[in-house]
Amino acid sequence: MAAKPRLHRKHDFPVDRTREQLEPGPIVLISSAYKRARNIMTLGWHMMLDYSVVGCYVWDANHSFELFRRSKQCVINVPTRELVDTVVRIGNCHGTEGDKFERFGLTALAASKVDAPLIGECYASFECRLADASQIAKRGLFIWDVVKAHVAPIKNPETLHYRGQGVFRLADGSINRRRLFKPDRLE
Repeated sequence: MAAKPRLHRKHDFPVDRTREQLEPGPIVLISSAYKRARNIMTLGWHMMLDYSVVGCYVWDANHSFELFRRSKQCVINVPTRELVDTVVRIGNCHGTEGDKFERFGLTALAASKVDAPLIGECYASFECRLADASQIAKRGLFIWDVVKAHVAPIKNPETLHYRGQGVFRLADGSINRRRLFKPDRLE
């Protein structure tokens, strides 16, 4: 029997900083391409909607917004600790300021199912096609089907999780509780 968890003494917290506590997914670099234009954007506002469906909020003033909307595809790339400064710098500049692959020395690799490039320096890349456009105009929410996944065999990748205020949390390990799961809940 596990020890009883300790009670936490909680304090009031600003509601507009909720994301600092709830942001579960890693920061990603989304690459896009349409005609002769390509871009990379830093994104933290995404969520799993199904096993291979991802929702991403993208502000309509972001250069990538139109590339996503027109091409109906992207690649969601997952960077690790080695790229943290590049992730911040990509997030600090606009897509109209030049090719970010060249500017930040990143390797564009050809995808197999979409036109947007994979980022070679990211440990995982997920080729996506637009599954549902119904929430784009109203909420800036792109709903993507992952159509191809590429993942390096890294046991515990140090992914970046943004806490706000310029602070990242690193995913730096795992804890296995497989034995506690019912077999039908292990998906």
